[in-house]
Amino acid sequence: MNAIADNPLFGHDRLPSFDRVKPEHVEPAIRALLPTMASALAELEKTIAPTWAGSIPRLTALSEAIGYAWSVINHLMGVRNSPELRAAHQAVQQDVVTAFMSLGQSVPIYRALVALRDGGEWSKLDETQRRIVTANIRAAEHSGVGLTGAARERFQAIELELAELSTKFSNHLLDATKAFALELTDPGEIAGLPLSAKRAAAHAAARAANREAAADAAERGPWRITLDGPSYIPFMEHAQRRDLREQLYRGFVTRASSGELDNQPLIDRILTLRKEKAGLLDFTSFAELSLAAKMAPSVTSVEQLLGELRTAALPKARVELDELTTFARARSGDAALTLTHWDMGFWAERMREERYSFTDEELRPYFALPRVLDGLFATAKRLFGVSVRAADGESPVWHADVRFFRIANEAGKDIAAFFLDPYSRPADKRGGAWMDNALDRKRLGDGSWRLPVAYLVCNQSAPVGDTPSLMTFREVETLFHEFGHGLQHMLTTVEHLEAAGINNVEWDAVELPSQFMENWCYHAPTVLGSPAQPGLARHWQTGETLPRALFDKLIAARTYRAGSMTARQVYMSTLDLELHHRYVPGGPESVIAFQRRIAASGTVIPPLPEDRFLCGFSHIFAGGYAAGYYSYKWAEVLSADAFGAFEDAGLDNQSAVEQTGRRFRDTVLALGGSRHPLEVFRQFRGREPSPKALLRQTGLAS
Repeated sequence: MNAIADNPLFGHDRLPSFDRVKPEHVEPAIRALLPTMASALAELEKTIAPTWAGSIPRLTALSEAIGYAWSVINHLMGVRNSPELRAAHQAVQQDVVTAFMSLGQSVPIYRALVALRDGGEWSKLDETQRRIVTANIRAAEHSGVGLTGAARERFQAIELELAELSTKFSNHLLDATKAFALELTDPGEIAGLPLSAKRAAAHAAARAANREAAADAAERGPWRITLDGPSYIPFMEHAQRRDLREQLYRGFVTRASSGELDNQPLIDRILTLRKEKAGLLDFTSFAELSLAAKMAPSVTSVEQLLGELRTAALPKARVELDELTTFARARSGDAALTLTHWDMGFWAERMREERYSFTDEELRPYFALPRVLDGLFATAKRLFGVSVRAADGESPVWHADVRFFRIANEAGKDIAAFFLDPYSRPADKRGGAWMDNALDRKRLGDGSWRLPVAYLVCNQSAPVGDTPSLMTFREVETLFHEFGHGLQHMLTTVEHLEAAGINNVEWDAVELPSQFMENWCYHAPTVLGSPAQPGLARHWQTGETLPRALFDKLIAARTYRAGSMTARQVYMSTLDLELHHRYVPGGPESVIAFQRRIAASGTVIPPLPEDRFLCGFSHIFAGGYAAGYYSYKWAEVLSADAFGAFEDAGLDNQSAVEQTGRRFRDTVLALGGSRHPLEVFRQFRGREPSPKALLRQTGLAS
């Protein structure tokens, strides 16, 4: 059998063969695909024509095979990481980056695209085609196509090193998160923890010892508390032992900041290289380079939005801190208690429980994952007219927990599919939640369509024994969020792959459909059910619907500590922007000192002296949010205003909701990157976006 032909990383028009992909397939596949791409590039450079047919489709086709293989490899780096896969990835990463740089820096291709833009055929192209050509020209310019000689060589060296540093940053963070744990044996050490958290901690201890957990392990122990979200968050919110909360918190904010896993040198180097890269492209800062391809028109416009939100949020956050301090002093009996970082979650949860008379643990039994999925899919059908059905077994998966689903339109025809990887696996899966493309929508040679397929990845609490995954409400919101991203990818109607789904969508607009979907977690018919659809909240044992009184408390608590939450997001967005716009790497001020200075004017409690939060800020150092973390708040303005259209139509008016939902589907979800996001928003909303809905929704409106 031909080992190359049998490599599961080949075959870019089909679903990945995850049951067959092994680390040893990586290097042979990439080594075989690189020369093919290089040969196709050389041929294209000789024959490219300044026409649509003679350029863009051929340009896309030449990198599809290697792009598919590299995408599968990088996906597995996030969800099934291993030393063997890391070694294979590292062995070929620089060659892959070099190959794509050669493509991005191709002068013949760039000249042909510029000639197309400036030539007679331009008037014959539709708006989608024009956006694609324009985006390719801009990408080439940002890839250094205009550089020559030493400047070009330096740019290429920077790109190679940045790719390596990003991977190393991510691996360091994963390893540092895995390396820390509180091993607890005394029941007093886990006092206050809800049963679900104790059960999960006991099973984590058993797994670490390579044994089965005893039936009474939740109460008898031992227990293992880690820095992974489903373990860390409940402990910080419920553990009565303040000293252990402190220990865990310090472990969290110093992750990947010492020894062999220290990310601090990587941060300094990344910022230095990004600044140098921007300078080579004649931008004064990396932030300006980043925003040149985004919806926000300038750094100043982003600063203006963040400033408005900060002005609204910080005074409220200070009042919230005073309220929490007063509450904690009264309930603890310590009239001199000064709250610090490891107290905030604990006392905020106590005050929320008292103020709104419910706990997260009361909610969990009503949010079992299978039922939540039923409610989520019913919501998608009601709003967008699409049906989701389980298709487990129809595609190979990378882990036994992963599920596969198909989506059909109103006529019952399959139009998309997605993988769902819901549970936390600290040993080999990075934290957080994300959506990514598995396959893009594409017209095939026989005239049929390759259907879009998405990866939806979460890190929620896993089932324990016979108990299903009982979700926190925040985990429910996260699932809706990622499904919103997936819907934009899967419900696209754009005919050109280059702008289908989330392709070619400006980065600071890509969070619109995801944040929009979170709103339905607070909509009574969605959660509790109605004559038109089942609700997503039913007790996993009794089948009882979430009591309306409890749901009303949940709604009332939506804006609880909204000032503090908004201030934190604005602080992180500001820090990211300032690091990439005004910070001088290698200058007299260290990056940690710079962070502390930004925090002084943007937080109500300054970071600890040893705080190394930046060492775990993977969004901007190992993800796509560099000088773009503000996108969450930018898009939140759009998403809140978009949901406002449903409020205006009448949330209790089934017909109006369906009509508005179809309009959202046919604009925001369908048009993808074929139009500027502001135009797409106008098509849906009928006007420019306004921040009023966001301020009202978060309780920050005056």
